[in-house]
Amino acid sequence: MSGSPDDRQTTAALSDLAVRGLVLDVHRASLNDGPGLRTTVFLKGCPLRCAWCHNPESRSTRPQLGFDAARCTACRSCESACRQHVHSFPSPTAGNDARLHRIDWAACIAAGDCVTDCPSNALRLYGSERTVAEIMAEVRADRTYYEVSGGGLTLSGGEPVAQPAFSLALLRRARAEGIHTCLETCGFAPPGTFDAFRPLVDLFLFDYKATGDARHRELTGVGPDLILGNLRRLHASGASIQLRCPMIPDVNDTPEHFSGLAALRRELPGLNGIEILPFHATGDFKYERIGLPVPSSRPVAPDAGREAHWHRQLAAAIEGVGASQD
Repeated sequence: MSGSPDDRQTTAALSDLAVRGLVLDVHRASLNDGPGLRTTVFLKGCPLRCAWCHNPESRSTRPQLGFDAARCTACRSCESACRQHVHSFPSPTAGNDARLHRIDWAACIAAGDCVTDCPSNALRLYGSERTVAEIMAEVRADRTYYEVSGGGLTLSGGEPVAQPAFSLALLRRARAEGIHTCLETCGFAPPGTFDAFRPLVDLFLFDYKATGDARHRELTGVGPDLILGNLRRLHASGASIQLRCPMIPDVNDTPEHFSGLAALRRELPGLNGIEILPFHATGDFKYERIGLPVPSSRPVAPDAGREAHWHRQLAAAIEGVGASQD
């Protein structure tokens, strides 16, 4: 390859900045996605279909229309703006009632014209194409907070490794600028996928959702073998890994799952630790906003007593004794 090493590095950096990805959202000053204050970039697209998912708008690999009926004034501007004739108001004589607003979700291509024309911000797009340069401008703005708190950039989703070119380019730019990096992942990716990510990620936040093949398939739509294989490979490489465990009342908070977590902790002593993530129901409204029914039999968020019991169960399982009884 011609040119000096500095020239090649400059060319590679410029190439990274132009890479585009489908970004769901960017949260600044996040406290729950790794150490310190962080900027969390949520990418669209997830290979799992978890029964308790509280971010259903992150599943699809395409932009999606979102509708907030509470904001709608039935002004009908969206009806004239949409080229696909997605919006309709069957009873226009009944007044400005948002309940009259009908959306043909199957016909929507998320072009965004209706979003632009909506004066009440009742419509939005979930997901837009962004460049690495655009995202890094937001990340870089909080550098002072990272330095003070030990924070940095976190990639989340959806599933970040499902957009490898964009995620890798973004991580390379963050590392080049000395910004701490975290990657939150469900671990479901072809074998070897994480090899490219390993040198660019300071901390992997690795999900472990259920124990046992049948139960894992029932709750997430996929088997656990590929996920566990990637976890073990990452661990063997010396990666820094925090195991994160969504805990859903009366769904996966079983003795078998706590035993499975304890077995993983003993098998993989290099893990940074195991973090329990209690279920919360704050995402239920999102299903209706993208035209999906709220799943039946939704769990109820646990109270503080139940969360404390989960921690005792996990500790007891790791220590190899019977879980404490309340």
